[in-house]
This record gives sequence, C-alpha cells and structure tokens, in this order.
Amino acid sequence: MSRARTRIAAPLALALTATLLGLTSSPAAAVTPPRVDASALIRSAPVAPPEPTEQSHLCNTATLTRNTANPTAAQSMMNLEEAWRFSRGAGQRVAVIDTGVTPHPRLGRVTAGGDYVSNGTGLEDCDAHGTLVAGIIAARPSTSDAFAGVAPAASIIGIRQSSSAFKAKNDRRDDDPAPAIGSGYGSVRTLAHAIVRAVDLRATVINISEVACAPAADKVDDRALGAAIRYAYDRDVVVVAAAGNITRDGACQSQNPTPPAGDPDDWSAVTTIASPAWYSPYVLTVASIDAATGTPSDFSLHGPWVGVAAPGTDIVSLDSAKGSGRLVSAQRSENGPLPLIGTSFAAPYVAGTAALVRARFPDLSAREVMDRIVATAHAPGTGHDQRIGHGVVDPVSALTAELPADQRAGPQSAPIAAPAPPTPPDHTARNVAVAGAGVSAALIATVLAIALPHRRVRKLDPDEF
Repeated sequence: MSRARTRIAAPLALALTATLLGLTSSPAAAVTPPRVDASALIRSAPVAPPEPTEQSHLCNTATLTRNTANPTAAQSMMNLEEAWRFSRGAGQRVAVIDTGVTPHPRLGRVTAGGDYVSNGTGLEDCDAHGTLVAGIIAARPSTSDAFAGVAPAASIIGIRQSSSAFKAKNDRRDDDPAPAIGSGYGSVRTLAHAIVRAVDLRATVINISEVACAPAADKVDDRALGAAIRYAYDRDVVVVAAAGNITRDGACQSQNPTPPAGDPDDWSAVTTIASPAWYSPYVLTVASIDAATGTPSDFSLHGPWVGVAAPGTDIVSLDSAKGSGRLVSAQRSENGPLPLIGTSFAAPYVAGTAALVRARFPDLSAREVMDRIVATAHAPGTGHDQRIGHGVVDPVSALTAELPADQRAGPQSAPIAAPAPPTPPDHTARNVAVAGAGVSAALIATVLAIALPHRRVRKLDPDEF
C-alpha cells in the first residue's frame, strides 16, 4: 500500500464512472427512460469482490470545524423535533450501500451486510463517507450537542460496495463488462449485487449515495442494476438514490439543460444520464438544495428523474474513525478541511424520512411511501422541475398530511425558503389555563364562604406536606 501521500478527500458524492463497456456510441439522440430487463437480475452473487483487491491509498479522515451546540441549517429545515412527535423510525432497517459503515456509539447496533470491496464485513469505512450517510439517517440524539439523525430509532445495515482507497490487484481487462468507480474499486455490477443483498437482509429502506454518469450518447450497460432496483421495488423496499454532483474531474461533468417549453417530464434535452437515479419511478431520486438559502445547489445534477430535494450543505454527521464517538463536518485534505456537501448527503435525509413514514404507516407500500413524500414536498410554485423534482422534502407533512386514499395527491405549491426564524412562543394554552384558574378560584371561594362555618380545621403535620 502506498503511503507517499494522503489522498485528497472528495467532498461530493462518490461517482461510479460509467465507461463504454466495450459498446459503441450512437449519434446524439433523444434519451428515453431506461427499460428494466428482469432477465438481467443476478439473484445469488457471492458477497465478496469479484476479483482480488488491495488497498492503494491511505484512508480518508474527517474533522469538526464548527460549533454543534445548535442545530445546523439543514436540521432546522427538516424540523426533526416536531417530526419525532409522530415517528422516530422504530422497527425500520435502512441499508446504506456505500463505502461501509463504521460502528459508532450513536448508531446503536449496525448489522454487517457484507463487503464487495475487500474481505471485510461492511463495517469498515476507509473513505469517511458511508458512516456520514448513516449518521444523517439514524444517529441518536445526545445531550452534548444538537445533532441527530432523521430516524434515530431505525437500525442500519452497512454494506461496503465501493471505495476510492482500493483497486484490483490485476489491471482490468478492456472488455470487462463492469464500469469502475473512478480511480477506486466498485462497479454497477457490484452495486446490483448489494441491492439484492440488502433486500434479502430484510431492509425496508435502501440508501444509495452513489451515481454512475455518462454522456447520453453512450450505451452504458446497467441492466443488472435496473433489474436489482426493480427487484427491491417489487419486494416493497423503498430505494432512495442521490441525483449526482457536477464535478470538473468526475464522470458527471455536463449539466442537463432546461427542457424546451419548460416541460419537466421531457427527456429530449438530457445530455448526461445518471444511474441508478434515472430508474424512476422505481427509485426516489434526491437533488440538493442549499441549507442556508433554500435554493437549488449549483452542483446538483438536473434530470426528469429527480423526485424531491433535501439539504446538501451545512452537513454534520458521525466520525468514521474506528472507536471514535466524535462528530465531523469536513474531510481533511492536503489543502485543508473540505466542507461536507453533495447530493450524497441530501439523499439520507429522504431515506430517513421514508423510515419515519414506514414506521408511522406500516400498511403503506413502498410506492405509497414514495408518493406520500412527493405529495407533501414543498414545491417551487410550478409543482415540479428538473432541478429539485417535486420540491423539498418535509418530514412533518409526510407524517401528518391527510391524503386521499384512492389517488395520488399533487405536491403542495409553496415557495422554497431557508429555515424560518424561531416563532414567538404561543401563550394560548397558558392564557386559557390562567383564565380557568381564575374561574376555579372564584368558585372555590364561594363554596368556602358557604361551608366555612360548618367545617373543622385540622393542622397538617410536616410529613403530610
């Protein structure tokens, strides 16, 4: 393993680099939604990397660069304290398919879901990524700070499916049918295996904070991944995926333009495809908004497959270092701390919300859970666009709104805004209580005035106070 230098920590979502897989490119043409090929499903793949691997870089480390005495803007926007009045996600098993999840005191017991990168169990996070995602979903509150996950009573299944710190021992063949994850290890093939594995481990929600991007003209073979997504959907599992980040050096380099005539369901303007994000409606795809302003994040990849949005900035979560109980807000790099931003961290806010909804409404199907989250999102006024889908997720509304049982309700039309300042305290209950006490006192005085001549007074002993 090379220790010449520490690899620069990536602050955005890990990208599965979608190469051409030995297929030819076609001329630019209108993109259509991908078709699920059920015959491509691989049902019983080994829970292990498909080839020998080795660690090639030092592990990422993270640090805390901010005060955590008060909730972040992202947490304030989610209004978690109010949401917990109705659900805390009890009984839900959320699979985090990512870079692994390091056990942390505030995660409770984490189920080892398997390792498709090395010979581990899924409970090792060398990239300081999967543990952060898990913390946003299910970290327990603490009296020492204001951070907590969306669904603190849910449990986590940790599956390591990718890592930028590992590589194959032998160079991949040019005709290898699995696209690689950037300069690291993992592919859409192992991502498909991990999804099936999560379903078989009885996950009720799956979070995928990874995305494979490619130019729309390229023919990317992600059939096994599409079949795995459909496998989970048909078995009543809510799958939540990140929309992807625009990065200069990554696979998602080109932003999708606004569709002609402003039709959010039009695929004709798509220039960059993203998988598994584009397998809507079987997956709920999450874009990012700025937590401080509520505006769509510039780095968030647009697309007709985007379902909802959540805060992808001002992120605090759990440290991935083994044995640590700390919080972190940035990854260390050669150029200093890099704040945690990206659709990677927006997705778990929605996965946590799905866990809350499933716990409160156990009879809802996966489709109905996704529909409820979409229907109660705060829309930008138009009801839907390719930047943030149907709007910003609202956990409280998702848990409390009365929606028609026989139809899918449309999303609320409300402006997207930054977290509102604290509202003045409501003294209605106190005023009613004071008024009631006054009436009661008057009534008691009247009764005493009538009864006093006829009662015997006894002095209480000190022990009776």
